[in-house]
Amino acid sequence: MSTDARPEVLRYTAFSTDPAGGNPAGVVLDASALADAEMLALAAELGYSESAFLAPRGERAFTVRYFSPKAEVPFCGHATVAAALALAERIGPGELEFATRAGTVPVEVTERHGTFRATLTSVEPSVEGIADEDLTEALAALDWTGPADLDPAFPPRVAFAGARHLVLGAATRERLADLAYDVDRLEALMLRLDLTTVQLVWRESATVFHVRDPFPVGGVVEDPATGAAAAAFGAYARELGLVPGDAVLTLHQGEDLGRPGELTVTLYAGDPRVRVSGAGTRIG
Repeated sequence: MSTDARPEVLRYTAFSTDPAGGNPAGVVLDASALADAEMLALAAELGYSESAFLAPRGERAFTVRYFSPKAEVPFCGHATVAAALALAERIGPGELEFATRAGTVPVEVTERHGTFRATLTSVEPSVEGIADEDLTEALAALDWTGPADLDPAFPPRVAFAGARHLVLGAATRERLADLAYDVDRLEALMLRLDLTTVQLVWRESATVFHVRDPFPVGGVVEDPATGAAAAAFGAYARELGLVPGDAVLTLHQGEDLGRPGELTVTLYAGDPRVRVSGAGTRIG
């Protein structure tokens, strides 16, 4: 890619109003002329867990592709929020439509007291089981010694709301905080099962959760704030009856990385889709 052809790369953090918090993402607002290899190279150069590459397709409508430093992913929540905030600063708040590999994702951006907040609506989610031998391998890779590390109220499942995530409930906050896993072993399992992250969850209260997301398939050890996994978790929690059909959940993520962020998950009875909301800000 020549210097003259290099597009402007914006940097935003999602799910925090502090540039040092949340999850940073690169955003290219017009990547129409970029080849796949060029988008991947830019994502790798940035080193963020994902970056969003947009191509205009109509008034307030865009095709969006997401790249981690190692590969393209079908959907990314935090980069969606980052891209929506970048657009809102340029064309104003309101409704946006993102066409992703996972499907069409509506996004609404609102503004209050100078702060923008984006709410994405997921594609229709699904939840499925995981084979015993695959769960055993996941726990071994995480060095979770067995049932004592798991919260029995959170049965292991693979949840999808644009990307696939293995949901595991941690028995204690201390178990969640102590994350030291076999990167190669977990990555191999995730590639075989087509998982984007493993979402580790500890429940603080009826509607408040703390989460962490190992992301070795993306080329980073851990994702600081994971909107796609939050959407998948919302679908999981509703399907398993862990929360009511109408619910607003708060997910805290990134605290153990020193990048605290907050994700809001909203569920409506009668609508299978999941809303994920968060604020954000430009970096630099």
